[in-house]
Amino acid sequence: MNKSADYRLTIIVPVYNEEGNILRLEKELSSFLKISRMPSCVLFVNDGSTDDSERLIREACGRNEGFFHVRLARNGGLSAAMKAGIDVACSEYVGYIDADLQTTPEDFNLLIEHVDDYEMVMGIRTGRKDSFVKNLSSRIANGFRRAMTHDGVEDTGCPLKILRTDYAKRIPFFTGMHRFLPALIQLQNGRVKQISVRHFPRMAGQSKYHLWNRLIGPFKDCFAYRWMKKRYINYEIADGNLN
Repeated sequence: MNKSADYRLTIIVPVYNEEGNILRLEKELSSFLKISRMPSCVLFVNDGSTDDSERLIREACGRNEGFFHVRLARNGGLSAAMKAGIDVACSEYVGYIDADLQTTPEDFNLLIEHVDDYEMVMGIRTGRKDSFVKNLSSRIANGFRRAMTHDGVEDTGCPLKILRTDYAKRIPFFTGMHRFLPALIQLQNGRVKQISVRHFPRMAGQSKYHLWNRLIGPFKDCFAYRWMKKRYINYEIADGNLN
């Protein structure tokens, strides 16, 4: 049986060449599991890393109960890593946090307070510790996305989210999907709650994004989302005899 079924929340951590952050991730995530307001586990998704991340992840999983990992055969990007994690998770809820730890696992408890009333609870980064260029590009991309999706979400790029797993598994995945998680939950008539969370500077490694892919990629993906939204099929099964 899938071991994540023993927990209510699986925290998905996509990893791509983050060897400098793995030990800190292990420390902070293991500390959070002890104080989590629901039984939680961690699922590292190694997105084809070419550094020492895989060895460090395996060692961390060997030392910690409730730490699991999968490795993708090749680098597929953030959306692919998140989809892989959601596909294999069997817990009631799935969470997401970036490996750079610019948000803290402790703030998952702020989101957990609201999971019974919403299909998705997500953070809004307060006092962002990013560069001027990164903040500016995020504001531009967020504004354009809100105008295109009308999802009402202030900070879709915040890497701290919890979703009901059954809703997450129904999300139509595509490259760039991670930018539209709230809108894609709303397509299923799901409710989204936003909560202020803390933000910290990156301590190790380098961001995989720059001004070009922070602006051009999201702009193109918005048009893909609008095309998909018009053709999205939303259904609910009323009865049957399979069970």
